Amino acid sequence: MRKDVERLRTLGYPVEARPGVAGGYRLGAGGSLPPLLLDDDEAVAVAVGLRTAASGSIAGIGEASLRALAKLQQVLPSRLRHRVRAFDASTLGMPSRGPQVDPEVITLIAMACRDLQRLRFDYQARSGAETRRDVEPYRLVSDRRRWYLVAWDLARTDWRTFRVDRITPKTPTGPRFTPRRLPTDEEITAHVERAIGEVNWRYRARVIVHASAEHVRSRMPIPVDVEERGADRCAFEPGSDHPEMLALYLGLLGADFEVVDSPELAGALRELSARYRRAIGVDAASPDTGR
Repeated sequence: MRKDVERLRTLGYPVEARPGVAGGYRLGAGGSLPPLLLDDDEAVAVAVGLRTAASGSIAGIGEASLRALAKLQQVLPSRLRHRVRAFDASTLGMPSRGPQVDPEVITLIAMACRDLQRLRFDYQARSGAETRRDVEPYRLVSDRRRWYLVAWDLARTDWRTFRVDRITPKTPTGPRFTPRRLPTDEEITAHVERAIGEVNWRYRARVIVHASAEHVRSRMPIPVDVEERGADRCAFEPGSDHPEMLALYLGLLGADFEVVDSPELAGALRELSARYRRAIGVDAASPDTGR
């Protein structure tokens, strides 16, 4: 204990000692606190975070991030200050091309999540239609381009994902609520990834795969819901903006599959198959001779 106290005192923390049976140590008020203590990795991590935030998806945060980075450089030890300055001078962030979020809105939502307060807001759908929502907010999720709110929609009695840049909150926030069983962080991020994909997909197809559901999940580039149909058979409904891209994804499954009720995907597969056959010198109109 004495060694720990002496270490704190050498770092500049005012530690007071009280003798006797009821005595002990306590941290005193005031005093000269030490400079910010960060090791090499921590200093670089903070610098990267501030520099990234400067070109991120929250409106008006850029200048504040750069000011914070400048202050960080002033309080760091000389050795680390040079490293952070080198990183700062050599880094150029690409500005966010997506819609930016009002910092007051995202702060209000974050506080509602923390305090378990119901949130009322107007929400603009992708089509432009507006609806009034009453939700229990749980998590904010960022995919580096956009911010999303995961919440329990009281009217629809289900989990929903909302783009924060389309939310116009109504204040004050609603009453406190008793939290439901919160999905794990992995379940939340998977839910958001599926919701993002499903909202933006222009084409969908039902596919039966001659492989296990786990095999399909491990091969697809995004999380998908797969229906088990036995040890080596399953079904799922992938989607994409282009049927050709969907055909490529399915070709990477490494298993036979059947397309159910999707003429766009069937056409893309025929065209892609003919192109591949021509690439290896096989007439697309002829049966494969194994050349």
